[in-house]
Amino acid sequence: MSAVRPVGVVLSRLVRGAVVFAERRLAVAVVFAIALAVWWLEALVIPLGPGRDLGTYLGGYIQLFQAHPIDLGYVLGRTPLATLPVGGLLDLAFGPQVLHVPDMAGRYYSVQFTDPSDGTNFAYVGTRTTGTEAGDSLMSGPGWKGTVSQGRTQIASPNKSVLVIGRVFVESDSDLPIAYGLAKQIQLTPLSH
Repeated sequence: MSAVRPVGVVLSRLVRGAVVFAERRLAVAVVFAIALAVWWLEALVIPLGPGRDLGTYLGGYIQLFQAHPIDLGYVLGRTPLATLPVGGLLDLAFGPQVLHVPDMAGRYYSVQFTDPSDGTNFAYVGTRTTGTEAGDSLMSGPGWKGTVSQGRTQIASPNKSVLVIGRVFVESDSDLPIAYGLAKQIQLTPLSH
Protein backbone atom coordinates (compact mmCIF):
# COMPACT_ATOMS: atom_id res chain seq x y z
CA MET A 1 0.00 0.00 0.00
CA SER A 2 1.32 3.42 -0.92
CA ALA A 3 1.74 6.24 1.68
CA VAL A 4 1.31 8.83 -1.05
CA ARG A 5 -2.09 10.52 -1.03
CA PRO A 6 -3.70 12.01 -4.07
CA VAL A 7 -3.24 15.78 -4.42
CA GLY A 8 -7.01 16.32 -4.31
CA VAL A 9 -7.30 14.75 -0.84
CA VAL A 10 -4.43 16.84 0.53
CA LEU A 11 -5.84 20.06 -0.94
CA SER A 12 -9.31 19.23 0.37
CA ARG A 13 -7.98 18.79 3.92
CA LEU A 14 -5.94 22.00 3.66
CA VAL A 15 -9.00 23.96 2.53
CA ARG A 16 -11.16 22.50 5.33
CA GLY A 17 -8.46 23.36 7.89
CA ALA A 18 -8.22 26.91 6.53
CA VAL A 19 -12.00 27.35 6.74
CA VAL A 20 -12.10 26.11 10.36
CA PHE A 21 -9.20 28.44 11.26
CA ALA A 22 -10.91 31.40 9.59
CA GLU A 23 -14.18 30.65 11.39
CA ARG A 24 -12.41 30.53 14.76
CA ARG A 25 -10.58 33.81 14.07
CA LEU A 26 -13.89 35.36 13.08
CA ALA A 27 -15.45 34.19 16.34
CA VAL A 28 -12.56 35.73 18.29
CA ALA A 29 -12.97 38.99 16.35
CA VAL A 30 -16.71 39.06 17.10
CA VAL A 31 -16.12 38.45 20.83
CA PHE A 32 -13.47 41.18 20.85
CA ALA A 33 -15.82 43.63 19.11
CA ILE A 34 -18.60 42.90 21.62
CA ALA A 35 -16.20 43.29 24.57
CA LEU A 36 -14.95 46.58 23.14
CA ALA A 37 -18.52 47.84 22.73
CA VAL A 38 -19.34 46.92 26.35
CA TRP A 39 -16.17 48.64 27.60
CA TRP A 40 -16.99 51.74 25.54
CA LEU A 41 -20.49 51.82 26.98
CA GLU A 42 -19.28 51.42 30.58
CA ALA A 43 -16.23 53.69 30.30
CA LEU A 44 -17.63 56.57 28.27
CA VAL A 45 -21.38 56.53 27.66
CA ILE A 46 -22.66 55.75 31.17
CA PRO A 47 -20.28 58.10 33.07
CA LEU A 48 -21.10 60.89 30.61
CA GLY A 49 -24.83 60.75 31.14
CA PRO A 50 -26.88 63.88 31.77
CA GLY A 51 -25.06 66.46 33.89
CA ARG A 52 -21.56 65.06 33.40
CA ASP A 53 -18.70 66.83 31.61
CA LEU A 54 -16.57 65.09 28.95
CA GLY A 55 -13.61 67.46 29.37
CA THR A 56 -13.38 66.88 33.11
CA TYR A 57 -13.80 63.11 32.73
CA LEU A 58 -11.15 62.68 30.04
CA GLY A 59 -8.88 65.29 31.65
CA GLY A 60 -8.40 62.98 34.60
CA TYR A 61 -7.17 60.17 32.39
CA ILE A 62 -4.83 62.50 30.52
CA GLN A 63 -3.28 63.59 33.85
CA LEU A 64 -2.25 60.01 34.58
CA PHE A 65 0.47 60.36 31.94
CA GLN A 66 2.03 63.62 33.15
CA ALA A 67 5.55 63.50 34.57
CA HIS A 68 4.74 65.45 37.76
CA PRO A 69 2.95 64.13 40.84
CA ILE A 70 -0.81 64.26 40.67
CA ASP A 71 -3.10 65.45 43.45
CA LEU A 72 -5.21 62.48 44.47
CA GLY A 73 -8.09 64.88 45.11
CA TYR A 74 -8.72 65.09 41.39
CA VAL A 75 -11.81 62.97 40.89
CA LEU A 76 -12.12 61.44 37.45
CA GLY A 77 -15.86 60.82 37.34
CA ARG A 78 -18.53 58.36 38.34
CA THR A 79 -18.28 54.84 36.96
CA PRO A 80 -20.96 52.18 36.57
CA LEU A 81 -19.41 50.33 39.51
CA ALA A 82 -20.71 53.05 41.89
CA THR A 83 -17.27 54.21 43.01
CA LEU A 84 -15.51 57.52 42.49
CA PRO A 85 -12.06 56.82 41.09
CA VAL A 86 -9.11 59.00 42.08
CA GLY A 87 -5.57 58.54 40.93
CA GLY A 88 -2.35 59.67 39.46
CA LEU A 89 1.28 58.91 38.82
CA LEU A 90 3.46 59.45 41.88
CA ASP A 91 7.15 60.33 41.55
CA LEU A 92 9.25 59.31 44.58
CA ALA A 93 12.55 60.50 43.06
CA PHE A 94 12.46 63.62 45.25
CA GLY A 95 11.67 61.80 48.48
CA PRO A 96 8.88 60.01 50.32
CA GLN A 97 5.25 61.09 50.30
CA VAL A 98 2.64 60.85 53.04
CA LEU A 99 -0.74 59.45 52.04
CA HIS A 100 -3.53 60.81 54.25
CA VAL A 101 -6.90 59.06 54.28
CA PRO A 102 -9.82 60.63 56.19
CA ASP A 103 -12.19 58.76 58.48
CA MET A 104 -14.52 57.01 56.04
CA ALA A 105 -17.09 56.16 58.76
CA GLY A 106 -17.53 52.59 57.54
CA ARG A 107 -17.68 53.48 53.83
CA TYR A 108 -15.82 51.21 51.39
CA TYR A 109 -12.69 52.71 49.83
CA SER A 110 -9.36 51.48 48.54
CA VAL A 111 -6.09 52.99 47.37
CA GLN A 112 -4.04 50.64 45.21
CA PHE A 113 -0.32 51.08 44.51
CA THR A 114 0.98 49.67 41.22
CA ASP A 115 4.51 49.47 39.80
CA PRO A 116 4.03 50.94 36.30
CA SER A 117 7.09 49.14 34.93
CA ASP A 118 5.45 45.72 35.18
CA GLY A 119 1.86 46.28 36.37
CA THR A 120 2.38 44.60 39.74
CA ASN A 121 0.13 45.75 42.57
CA PHE A 122 2.41 45.88 45.60
CA ALA A 123 0.25 47.48 48.31
CA TYR A 124 -3.28 48.49 49.26
CA VAL A 125 -4.72 50.89 51.81
CA GLY A 126 -8.44 50.60 52.36
CA THR A 127 -11.44 49.09 54.05
CA ARG A 128 -10.30 45.48 53.67
CA THR A 129 -6.65 46.02 54.62
CA THR A 130 -6.39 48.96 57.04
CA GLY A 131 -9.99 49.71 58.04
CA THR A 132 -12.04 52.87 57.62
CA GLU A 133 -10.51 55.11 60.30
CA ALA A 134 -8.35 58.10 59.38
CA GLY A 135 -4.69 57.32 58.93
CA ASP A 136 -1.38 58.19 57.32
CA SER A 137 0.96 55.95 55.36
CA LEU A 138 4.49 56.79 54.27
CA MET A 139 5.26 55.98 50.62
CA SER A 140 9.01 55.54 50.14
CA GLY A 141 11.05 54.71 47.08
CA PRO A 142 13.72 52.03 46.77
CA GLY A 143 16.70 52.55 49.06
CA TRP A 144 15.09 55.13 51.36
CA LYS A 145 16.73 54.98 54.83
CA GLY A 146 14.72 57.46 56.93
CA THR A 147 12.60 56.79 60.00
CA VAL A 148 8.86 56.33 60.02
CA SER A 149 7.09 58.35 62.69
CA GLN A 150 4.81 56.63 65.17
CA GLY A 151 1.29 56.05 63.91
CA ARG A 152 2.32 55.77 60.27
CA THR A 153 2.85 52.61 58.29
CA GLN A 154 5.53 52.45 55.63
CA ILE A 155 4.78 51.32 52.09
CA ALA A 156 8.06 50.62 50.29
CA SER A 157 7.79 50.96 46.53
CA PRO A 158 9.96 48.78 44.28
CA ASN A 159 10.18 51.68 41.83
CA LYS A 160 10.52 55.50 41.95
CA SER A 161 7.29 55.80 39.97
CA VAL A 162 4.01 54.55 41.40
CA LEU A 163 0.60 54.42 39.76
CA VAL A 164 -1.94 55.27 42.47
CA ILE A 165 -5.55 54.24 41.88
CA GLY A 166 -8.19 54.95 44.50
CA ARG A 167 -11.91 54.25 44.78
CA VAL A 168 -14.57 55.66 47.11
CA PHE A 169 -17.98 53.98 47.25
CA VAL A 170 -21.04 56.00 46.20
CA GLU A 171 -24.33 54.64 47.50
CA SER A 172 -26.68 56.79 45.39
CA ASP A 173 -26.84 60.04 43.47
CA SER A 174 -27.75 61.88 46.68
CA ASP A 175 -24.63 60.39 48.32
CA LEU A 176 -22.34 61.71 45.56
CA PRO A 177 -21.45 65.05 47.27
CA ILE A 178 -20.44 63.25 50.50
CA ALA A 179 -18.34 60.66 48.63
CA TYR A 180 -16.76 63.43 46.56
CA GLY A 181 -15.86 65.35 49.74
CA LEU A 182 -14.19 62.25 51.19
CA ALA A 183 -12.35 61.51 47.93
CA LYS A 184 -10.93 65.05 47.91
CA GLN A 185 -9.49 64.42 51.38
CA ILE A 186 -7.38 61.49 50.16
CA GLN A 187 -4.14 63.41 49.70
CA LEU A 188 -0.45 62.93 49.10
CA THR A 189 2.04 65.45 50.50
CA PRO A 190 5.84 65.40 50.58
CA LEU A 191 7.31 64.10 53.85
CA SER A 192 9.33 67.31 54.16
CA HIS A 193 6.16 69.42 54.76
